[in-house]
Amino acid sequence: MIHNSAASYLILVITAAVLFYAAFTDLKHYKIRNDVILVLVVLFVAHTAVSGTWTGVAWNLGFAALVLVILIVFYSRHLLGGGDVKLLTVALLWVGVDCALPFAVLLLIFASIHSLAAKFGWAGTQSLADDARKRIPYAPSVAAALIGTFVIGCLSG
Repeated sequence: MIHNSAASYLILVITAAVLFYAAFTDLKHYKIRNDVILVLVVLFVAHTAVSGTWTGVAWNLGFAALVLVILIVFYSRHLLGGGDVKLLTVALLWVGVDCALPFAVLLLIFASIHSLAAKFGWAGTQSLADDARKRIPYAPSVAAALIGTFVIGCLSG
């Protein structure tokens, strides 16, 4: 496959726009729609096709599947929402093993900032009915970390 750098960057820009949408809707409604996840998967396939990085797809799929199993455990214990599990899985499909560390560091930074903002009342939270815990939308942190991974050039393929 011929590497098409302009198309690759265009797909990253479109993906960033979809991630902004996912973050915004999660902030407002605490929901991440399945169609948004599917669009991100299609964009991943398109990016892989135009960037010529098909050789790493099996590793990306395996890594995302492995982490999905772990995330389902957190979901079953009500520590993550279903939309967060879906979005994190797709984000890990994008970053794969090669870019997992920069993504994880960025995710830690953005999630910490968001948690502190929520603690001080600068960001919205939602009370859980069963106990005194509060929840924050996780999609903005995941989206920011994935976009940050794009910006640092880890996925330039």
